[in-house]
Amino acid sequence: MAEIQDKGLDAFKDMGEGMPVVLADKKLKIGIIGTGWIAENHIRSYMKMPDVEVVAGADLIPGKAEAFFKRFGLEGVRCYPSHKELLDNEELDAVSVCTYNKTHAECAIYALKKGVHVMLEKPMCVTTEEAVEIMRAEKESGKILSIGFQPRLDPNMMQIKKVIDSGVLGDIYYIQTGGGRRAGIPTPFGTTFIEEKTAGIGAMGDIGCYSLDMVLNAIGYPKPLTITGYTSNFLGTSKDYWQYRPHPEYADVFGVEDFAAAFVRLEGGIILDFRIAWAMHMDTPGDTIFLGTKGGLRIPSTECWNGTLDKPMVLYQTIGGAMVETTIPILPSPIPLFDKKIRAFLNAINENGTAPIPSSQILYNQAIIDGIVKSAKLGHEIEVEIPEI
Repeated sequence: MAEIQDKGLDAFKDMGEGMPVVLADKKLKIGIIGTGWIAENHIRSYMKMPDVEVVAGADLIPGKAEAFFKRFGLEGVRCYPSHKELLDNEELDAVSVCTYNKTHAECAIYALKKGVHVMLEKPMCVTTEEAVEIMRAEKESGKILSIGFQPRLDPNMMQIKKVIDSGVLGDIYYIQTGGGRRAGIPTPFGTTFIEEKTAGIGAMGDIGCYSLDMVLNAIGYPKPLTITGYTSNFLGTSKDYWQYRPHPEYADVFGVEDFAAAFVRLEGGIILDFRIAWAMHMDTPGDTIFLGTKGGLRIPSTECWNGTLDKPMVLYQTIGGAMVETTIPILPSPIPLFDKKIRAFLNAINENGTAPIPSSQILYNQAIIDGIVKSAKLGHEIEVEIPEI
């Protein structure tokens, strides 16, 4: 571990994009709640950080946490069968919440009430009401709560916001976004992503939230006003989809959406046209586009939006009566985005700063996802109502 941390210090002396390493005068004590697949990314990043000591972990499955830390060569990490026992028995500076969607809220709230900083994996939670309760606990605690949207720190994603902020598109009036996979329902580690009792939401919580964050962050996260939503799971519940896959019985337990679409009215007169899929008989539901009064921006679709772009963006303008297209080159990102996410969180703690990905923004992301679910169930447009925090 010491060797990894030494290398990590060298790598993170200057992370670029205005994110130097801010070291504490003592190592920050970190706990990891939930030791499944996503926790592997967290532990790898923490192990690179010179000012971190991972001291505790928790998982509901007996022996899973112990095996997790042993696999990464960490000795002496104390393991618990629940987040409550971990937080009741440890003096921690921060935790990463890496559990399944439906337990995000309870774990984050309990940690904040214990006076612990929280790195909460995406999606923030399942419902708007849960998001509000998390934010109330955050407000009362005075601790940092950052949500796990690492693409924000990619230079190409930052470039999207720079283009919008430059005014070259004029006033934005329409956005189309989404993406998805032709056959990519995530089940390599079991059914926690696809069962209603653990996930609560499907493709929207897994990859759709990234797509929403990309465009909403670029335009300053305006409040959603109304939503007409649609969800379906025709493929996820189909024996045909699963028959050539290792677990055909998964069709019987599939309880979330594998496709969603929505028409969202945002503050400022902006229309958001959204669609996302885990599985579909198509390679993509379309590129992301921004239409403005002076120009347009096309961002080629990807499967997940959970990293960077794999093709350049194109800016469309009319200059001197001529229709002009400008290709925006892809920028390199030498530091892994997950490492940047964890480093930014740690820096915020060490500086007594603010959350790199604030809950006040992701609340609107969650409200859109929840609004799509509610509208789909009702079969008509709904107004978005967000309680006072």
